[in-house]
Amino acid sequence: MKAPKFAYARVLEVDEAIAALAAGAGATKAMSGSQSLGPMLNLRLARPAQVVDVAHIPDLRTVSRKADWIEIGAAVTHAEIEDGVHAPLAEHPMRQVARGIAYRAIRTRGTVGGSLAHADPAADWVVTFAALGARVTVRSPRGERTVEADAFMLGAYTTVLESDELIVSVAVPSQTHTTRWGYHKVCRKPGEFAEASAAVYFDASRKRARIVLGAADGPPLLLHSLAAEIALKGTGAAGREALRAAVQTALPERDAIDRKLFTASLERALDQSGIFADTRQAE
Repeated sequence: MKAPKFAYARVLEVDEAIAALAAGAGATKAMSGSQSLGPMLNLRLARPAQVVDVAHIPDLRTVSRKADWIEIGAAVTHAEIEDGVHAPLAEHPMRQVARGIAYRAIRTRGTVGGSLAHADPAADWVVTFAALGARVTVRSPRGERTVEADAFMLGAYTTVLESDELIVSVAVPSQTHTTRWGYHKVCRKPGEFAEASAAVYFDASRKRARIVLGAADGPPLLLHSLAAEIALKGTGAAGREALRAAVQTALPERDAIDRKLFTASLERALDQSGIFADTRQAE
């Protein structure tokens, strides 16, 4: 199918984009890489009166380090993160996630902000940012506000964004010598949408421990109790039965096969993080 008729505007300033969104009164959509909104338009699942192209706004294309955080502009592409183009992210585990998103052609156009705004439950950045404890900054005519990444998505394809709000950046914690990270997803074949995913993030120096399940048909699911137990007890709290029990509690409506996929994703993400090697050495 072809997209329905709409007006198109390319803007070069954040304020210009926000003004267009506000004037549209809910009938205007922001578009960056068009890898999410584009298919929705072609399937006629989205029918905006106007599309505002924000991909070329310089302020949305930067990455900078601010104290213990790295601020990523909303229009930074997956491929730029994958390639280590931006120095603050050159050694960050986000590169590992980026290189597994869909296909290279999509990664060269798809953006961080576009992925978050689309809010596909199977999206890589949705679960990654929840695990990292990232902060999403959005701007509107009323000013700027910050939303915790794990509270940004309300449901499948639904977020806290108002119709006149634009994602301007995402802040993620910088790496430390105690950072331990892992991410694993199960797909039918490389490049396909995830059927199950898990991300784990531990940082002893910052006293952070987070385990998140993704691709669960809704917002990311944080396993607070399991993360706390593993941070405290190490391998003793991460036996296969403990992981199965945590997944069962988080996804009671799923069948045994689905729960096995999530458990396998969680187990491999934990193995990948290397946290167990640290706890064994401590013992």
